[in-house]
Amino acid sequence: MSFRLEKDSMGEVKVPAGAYWGAQTQRAIENFQISGLLPDPVFVRAYAEQKRASALVNEELGLLEPKLAQAIVRAADEILQGKLLDQFVVDPFQAGAGTSHHMNVNEVLANRANEILGGQLGTYVPVNPNDQVNLGQSTNDTFPTAMRLAILLRHPELEARLKETADAFAAKAEAFKDVVTAGRTHLQDATPITIGQVMGGYAGMIARVLYTLHEATEPLCELGIGGTAVGTGVNRHLDYPRRVCDKLEDALALPFVPAGNPIAHHASTQDFVRYMSAVKGAALELSRIANDLRLMSSGPTSGIGEIDLPPVQPGSSIMPGKVNPVMAENLNMVCFQVIGSESTVAMASEAGQFQLNVMMPVIIYEILFSMTILSRALGVFRERCVVGITVHADRARSYAERTVSLATMLTPLVGYARAAEIVKRAVAEERSIVDVAAEELGEDKEKIRKALDPRRWTEPGILEEKPKGHQPKS
Repeated sequence: MSFRLEKDSMGEVKVPAGAYWGAQTQRAIENFQISGLLPDPVFVRAYAEQKRASALVNEELGLLEPKLAQAIVRAADEILQGKLLDQFVVDPFQAGAGTSHHMNVNEVLANRANEILGGQLGTYVPVNPNDQVNLGQSTNDTFPTAMRLAILLRHPELEARLKETADAFAAKAEAFKDVVTAGRTHLQDATPITIGQVMGGYAGMIARVLYTLHEATEPLCELGIGGTAVGTGVNRHLDYPRRVCDKLEDALALPFVPAGNPIAHHASTQDFVRYMSAVKGAALELSRIANDLRLMSSGPTSGIGEIDLPPVQPGSSIMPGKVNPVMAENLNMVCFQVIGSESTVAMASEAGQFQLNVMMPVIIYEILFSMTILSRALGVFRERCVVGITVHADRARSYAERTVSLATMLTPLVGYARAAEIVKRAVAEERSIVDVAAEELGEDKEKIRKALDPRRWTEPGILEEKPKGHQPKS
């Protein structure tokens, strides 16, 4: 490999001859060989959007020569078109505050702008990474701004996958609306419910998750851009923050506004904690849904087995014919990772000092990674699991008919204590509530069976006709 020799404030550095990055990026490559990961492309895009807007504003304010500004804009546009992505090479686990990644962006834009203007890589004439690309900016205001943009850019994908999953459960709610089974609380028998109602409950849980996530995006539209080093706005034009927000609003169709208190924006990462907390909330809800599906499909002979999940692969290397609920298991594992990432974000947020939180690189890595894997997991979970769920209606109904909690319907008529006696006898004799209740109350069995029909008791109501000779007990 051939190299060019560049110089920064610390001395000379050998940089690959064809690289669009420069000396400071090269130092970061050598210092931070940690994870082997590259920056998330959506974060690169977010930074390019911010740098593009800044160049246009500085041109309008008369601070940047039009020819240079337009070269920077053209370089940024190429990045937004998906070009030069292989030039962003700093490990997400890097120097505090993200200075290394920021300079990677500045150097790539400067080198490509100079190339557009007929110059050579590594000369930084007439466009310098610090003097022109970074005019009126600092890592400390651009990095959190790019974080906000990146989350907002990725959010629609996560929102769409959640909505599709909710819709899939809603479709199952309609399909299984007449399939009655036993409700379960404390992992014990409870009053009847339809499997359609269960599936509709899952759709409702995800709908609430969507609402919470949407609310968490709103503070992210307030940008601390223009705060420069510590939030005071030194070395930038007075109109710069408002104008950059306007440019970004035009580009991304989002209601961006300058931060009301830039110093607070520099020091605090609470908006990122709030969003990541909402993502964690989604993971918690989705994981418990996956748990339910695994239990409801357990068996086929030794478990509940009231639903089947689509078989997508063999389940054992030693047991022929075994099929496991792998898509639900996969979603569980992804959710566990997201929950752990939220803990990292919380600890990183607490670790800020004075006018800056230097842990921003790990915060944005964990948030974007969590959004990515949760979106992808939901896509395959919906397609390969939820839409193919089927039911064993007869088995489900047998659970509903055998549940001892059918005695609940007798409580308004014979009292809680007498109903409890009926339950104890039914359990002890391994008989149905219908049989025991008919004997205890001296009623015709078919009348009791009709009165205690499980499907009837999946809706609000009480038993209208009391058994003969019995009064409620206090």
